[in-house]
Amino acid sequence: MTKFKKVTASQVDISELMLPSYSNFNGKIHGGYVLSLMDRIAFACASKHSGAYCVTASVDTVDFLSPIEIGELVTMKASVNYVGNSSMVIGIRVEAENIRTGEKKHCNSSYFTMVAKDESGKSVKVPGLILTNDNDIRRFAKSTKRIKMKQNRKKEFMETDFSSEEYIDFLDKYNVKIER
Repeated sequence: MTKFKKVTASQVDISELMLPSYSNFNGKIHGGYVLSLMDRIAFACASKHSGAYCVTASVDTVDFLSPIEIGELVTMKASVNYVGNSSMVIGIRVEAENIRTGEKKHCNSSYFTMVAKDESGKSVKVPGLILTNDNDIRRFAKSTKRIKMKQNRKKEFMETDFSSEEYIDFLDKYNVKIER
């Protein structure tokens, strides 16, 4: 196994024309279809980096910024932003292009955590990451911060002593009514 790989060695780009069969009831491309494409490109990127079969462990911060129209060309770009022992964070950028006008719009950015597996389903070590520019360093550093925030969030909400009573006053400013 290669000990380290450059980010560019496993980057993947895909483009697909958006067809009417991919649309929702509002005539826009269905978010679930976009997520499916994102999962596929994350798998390709992670597998390319690790040289192993990869599974999706989590999906973080999926924000649909702009709707995708039927007939637009969607391009997704994926790269390994972070590596752990067996896990990788794959950053994905989604853009849609009106192929008649050439106008492009950023539709989504997301982060998929993928885990490399062997034939028996056990996690396997992945190559380290060679960071060659400021963008690579920024992405890796931001990933470490997101991982830490996720760990803190999980700890806070998984505590056995979590009590809804602590949040009653906090909920006053929200659009909820508590009836007991």
